Amino acid sequence: MTPAFPDAVLDFIDVGEGSSARRIAVRRRAGQGPGLVWLGGFKSDMQGGKAVALDGWAGEHGRAAVRFDYSGHGESGGDFANGTIGSWLEDSVAVFERFCTGPQILIGSSMGGWMALLLAREIRKRQDNQQENQQAKSSLAGLVLIAPAPDFTEELMWKTFSPEVKKEIETKGFWLRPSEYGDGTPYPITRKLIEEGRNHLVLGSAIDLGCPVRILQGAQDPDVPWQHAFALTHRLPADDVVLTMIQDGDHRLSRPQDIARILAAVAEIG
Repeated sequence: MTPAFPDAVLDFIDVGEGSSARRIAVRRRAGQGPGLVWLGGFKSDMQGGKAVALDGWAGEHGRAAVRFDYSGHGESGGDFANGTIGSWLEDSVAVFERFCTGPQILIGSSMGGWMALLLAREIRKRQDNQQENQQAKSSLAGLVLIAPAPDFTEELMWKTFSPEVKKEIETKGFWLRPSEYGDGTPYPITRKLIEEGRNHLVLGSAIDLGCPVRILQGAQDPDVPWQHAFALTHRLPADDVVLTMIQDGDHRLSRPQDIARILAAVAEIG
């Protein structure tokens, strides 16, 4: 059956210079605002069920939408083991600046929730640096965070690792972590990921985004405990924040009823 809306356009941009240069894959569709920007999770890609469903919803409603793969993920270039929170934030900023115009809703899943908070902070910082007589190209309409995992490299990884795992990371530079997702292949947690992540921690102080925030969290999430979402809400005292606890929800939150809740949160913002 022919879809009722055209497919998103596949594009590529180059991010970084020299040995850190990588090619980032982006799927974008033109449309009205507020636009949707998908920020995926750790070791996930833009072809996952939630990202595709959001893109489909955007197409059906004539909305602009952008999704992409961080370096070392999906269709993008680069080695996953070389990635850090900072480099993936650099990818996110580059995609946002290149493809987003007007008000935008950032939609972040798991690590993408942390990335959305960091990207939102960068957007506000850049807007504050604009000259008074210049109009900012893009702005924040709101955030939708799905099982958000801010500071996960420290709070959910390093602080929970056994002494043996910590020693392996410190001496070898990485530890191969067993995976319960995808094809089950273990993946590296590098010392660089842990140490560089400490430059981007957000839960230690108040976060002022200046826009609505909607958080969806599964109470049965084995990867990001629901208490983590509560800790985040306490760091957003100045914003319009609604936390929805899904009693039987897991970490993925990709069942039809979960996706319906995500789309409803997006529609509520604008």
